[in-house]
Amino acid sequence: MNFIDELTWRGMLHDITPGAKDDLEKGMRTGYIGFDPTAPSLTIGNYVQIMILSHWQRAGHKPIFLLGGATGRIGDPSGKDKERQLKSYDELDRNLHFQKEQASKFLNFESGKNKAEMVNNYDFYKNMNVLDFLRDIGKNLTINYMLGKEAVKKRLESGLSFTEFSYQLLQANDFLHLYQHHNCTYQMGGSDQWGNITAGTEFIRRNVTGSKVYAVTSPLLTKADGKKFGKSEEGNIWLDPNMTSPYKFYQFWVNADDADLPKFFRYFSFKSKEEIESIENDMADDPRGRKAILAEEITSRIHSKEEYDSVLDVSGILFNKKASQEQLLSLREQDFETISQEIDSIKIKLPLDSPGIGIVDLLTMHGNICQSNGDARRAIKNNAISVNKVKIGSHEDRVTAENLIHNRYMMVENGKKNKYILKFS
Repeated sequence: MNFIDELTWRGMLHDITPGAKDDLEKGMRTGYIGFDPTAPSLTIGNYVQIMILSHWQRAGHKPIFLLGGATGRIGDPSGKDKERQLKSYDELDRNLHFQKEQASKFLNFESGKNKAEMVNNYDFYKNMNVLDFLRDIGKNLTINYMLGKEAVKKRLESGLSFTEFSYQLLQANDFLHLYQHHNCTYQMGGSDQWGNITAGTEFIRRNVTGSKVYAVTSPLLTKADGKKFGKSEEGNIWLDPNMTSPYKFYQFWVNADDADLPKFFRYFSFKSKEEIESIENDMADDPRGRKAILAEEITSRIHSKEEYDSVLDVSGILFNKKASQEQLLSLREQDFETISQEIDSIKIKLPLDSPGIGIVDLLTMHGNICQSNGDARRAIKNNAISVNKVKIGSHEDRVTAENLIHNRYMMVENGKKNKYILKFS
C-alpha cells in the first residue's frame, strides 16, 4: 500500500505538502524524523513517530532516525508554554546513548537497500562557530517568516528566548544537510512540528534551485477523555523496562478506555486494515478481548515475547484465584519485584535458619497480615492462610529457608483478597 494511503486509513495523516503522494509512487525515497534526547528514555508518545518510520520502511522507503544531539541542547518551543530547563551535556549524552539502543530495536538497520540509518545532528554543528551559523544559516529565513510560525506566536506574550527562537533554524538546516548528504526529501513528525518542518522546506527552496522536498505530519494522539496520550496515573509510559515495567506497560493497554480502542489499534498494530476490521466486527461486544490482542502485540514488540509471557504469569498470580504453587515457583526474581509493587510488600530482616520461625509469629510480626496471635490462630483455623500457595494446617507450623523462593521471597495470603510478598534479608 502507498505510504500516504496507509497513514490515511489509520487516521495518522494530518498535513502533507502537495505532490507528496504522487512522488512516492515513483520509487524509493528517503525520509527522516528527529528525536531530541530530552528524557532518559523514549516514551510511548515518541513511539507514534517510530510507527510512522516503520510504515515508511514497510512501504519500501528509507528511514533516517535523527538523534538530536545538537537540537536537544537548545530546546524546541513547540507545544511548550514556557522556557524549557536546559539539560546538562552529560545528561543529554546519557539520554542519547539510551535512545540509540532503543531505536535499534524498532527499525531494520541491518539489511536491504532501504535499511534505516541513524544520524546525530550534533555532527553537523560541532565544528561550526557562531559567525558561520549567522552567515550560512541565519540569513536564509527572515524574522517575519519565523514569527509567523504558530509555535513562536503562542510564546511571544509569555516570553521566548533567542535560544529557543533559533530552534527552527537548526531544524531547517538539519533538513538541508540530510537533503544534500543523504538524498533525503521527506521530513515527518507530529502536527506540532508543521511550522518547523515547513521552515525546512522553505530553507531548502532558498538554498537549492529546483529542489523538491516534502513535509508529512501526523495528528497529536489524545485519549477519549481529552487527556494527553502516553501517560497513566503514575506518569509517563516509558519504553525502558526499568522505568515502566513490562507489566505496567501491558496494564496500560488492557485498562484503556473502550472508546480509545479503534484509534489505538490503528496507531499501534501492524495488522492490516482487513484484520483490524475483522477483529472489531467479530469481537464488537468484547472490548476487553480486543484490548488483550493489542496489548499482546505491542508488549511483545516493545519488550519481547518472553516478557509478555512473564506478564501473563504475574497477572495469573495476582488475579487468578486458582493459580498454583507451580506457577508461583516458576516466576523469575524480577517478577517478584513486579508483584511487590502491586501488592503489600513487607521487608523482614531475620535469618530463617533452622528451626525457622513459627507461623503465628510471622503473621503478627509487623501487624500487617494479622493484628494479634488470636487473629492469626483464627485465620489458620478457618483455612485462610497459605504460604507460597500451600494452605497452613496448624498454628504450630513453622517456616524455614526452604520456604524461600530465590532465597529471598515468600508469598503469604490471608483469605482470597489479601496477598503479601515478604522479602527476607
